[in-house]
This record gives sequence, C-alpha cells and structure tokens, in this order.
Amino acid sequence: MVVKIGIIKVGNIGTSTIIDLILDERADREDIDVRTIGTGAKMGQEQVEEVLPKIFDYNPDLIIFISPNPNAKQPRKAREELSKTDIPVIIVGDQPGEKAINKMKEEGLGYILVRADAMIGARREFLDPTEMALFNADVLKVLSITGTLRLITQAIDSIIEQLIEKEPIDLPELIVNAELAVFNAGFKNPYAMGKAIAAFNMATMVSEMNMKACFKINEPDIYIPLVTASHELMSAAAKLADEARELEKSNDTVLRTSHAKDGSVWVRQSLIDTYK
Repeated sequence: MVVKIGIIKVGNIGTSTIIDLILDERADREDIDVRTIGTGAKMGQEQVEEVLPKIFDYNPDLIIFISPNPNAKQPRKAREELSKTDIPVIIVGDQPGEKAINKMKEEGLGYILVRADAMIGARREFLDPTEMALFNADVLKVLSITGTLRLITQAIDSIIEQLIEKEPIDLPELIVNAELAVFNAGFKNPYAMGKAIAAFNMATMVSEMNMKACFKINEPDIYIPLVTASHELMSAAAKLADEARELEKSNDTVLRTSHAKDGSVWVRQSLIDTYK
C-alpha cells in the first residue's frame, strides 16, 4: 500500500517549510506519496476556503494541517471542516494552539504543538524578506538539533505504519516542550543535552516576546527594540544548538534516523558505521 499524505499549509511557522520533506529526505520512499497545498503567508477566509477542497481532490489517506495558532479564526474553521471527514487529521501548530486542545480532542483530531516554533517579529519597521529568511533558518536549526523535527517525523511515521497495517489509528496528542524533544533526540553527551534544552527554552521565550510586541504594545519605540531582541535571542539559540551538535560530532555520537525505501528507519550513531 502507498499511503497518500495531503499537507495543507496555512500561513507559516518554522516547521511548515520542511514538514513535507522530513518524511522522505532522499525522495526514494516507496510507501508514501505526498501532495502539499498552501495559502502562502496569508491566513484569510478566501485563501482557506479555496485550498481546503483541493486537498480532497487528491483523495488522501492522511491529512496534515499546519498553521500558526490553530486556535485563530480561520484555522479554527478549517479544523471544523476537516473534522467532518473520515480521514485521519493531524494539526501541527505552535504554542498559542494549546488553547484549542480540548476542542481538537472533541473534534477527533490529532495534534502536535511545538512551543519552540516561535512567532516571528512581524513588525513592518523591522521585518523584511532577509530578516524573515534568517529567522526561519535559525528556528529550523533549533527544531532540528533539539530533536523536535525527529519527534514530528516519528509521530507521522507511526500513523503511516498503522494505515499500511490496517490497524486502529492512534492520532498523536503532543505538546512538544524542551524535555520531550531533547530527551528523544539521542544525545550522548550531557553537556550537549544541556545546551539543546537551553536552546529550546530560549526559542520558547522568543514566542512570548513576539506575541507581546506584535499584539499588546502599540508604541514603536517599545515594540521595535523588543522584536529586535527576540530575533537576537533566536539567533543565540541557534548558535547554542549548533554547539550541542558539534559536541556530539566530536564524540562521533550524532544520531541519524534515515528512511529506507520501504519506509523503515535505519538507526546509526557512528558516522562510519552508517556505511558498513
């Protein structure tokens, strides 16, 4: 069986840029087929209403809906529509989505909410295309090295396996904090683990700073330095995460979990052993 995965991207969080690629990193898996449809940066009613029907044209076996704040107005409407289908649905979002957990459970939806997938400092005086790209690059580095993206991949792979084996579907209900991510990241060096935990928590603080700067403060002389500080903090978190990975590399203990063609996972924690 080839599992057809439909991914709907509404707006953008850091995980959005990579979620369809982490499932098939070498583009040679034979057990899945993926289609992605999105609204770009916008999250308006018109965009959401246009993309939702298109994913059903693909006739997916699994739908992944990823958006900032799944509790916001339009993502909430999309959730309600997706919950009416018989297709398993996983909602992927950031920390503000935690307010929708009870509703998502009632709707029969799985969810993965990542606290370190921080909101960007979206103030016009500060944010340009270059700054946006740099911020997302730093977010991805933190999410990758701390084990967050591996955790998301494992959760989705588990559903794929259940679909292939025709087992009852057990949708994920995950709030990804530092401990959940890093303790599943495979670190061997305790100092590397400590750096990764620090990096994840720093990224979580960025989310809180930008929520305040973008929605609660109206004075430019206050919110501009605040979003600037938040991006500096994310940059520092990315550097700290890099340091954690370098420690693991120096010990030859970097965990690699590669997908084989049949979707199974090869686990290696020594570079040369990978090629034996």
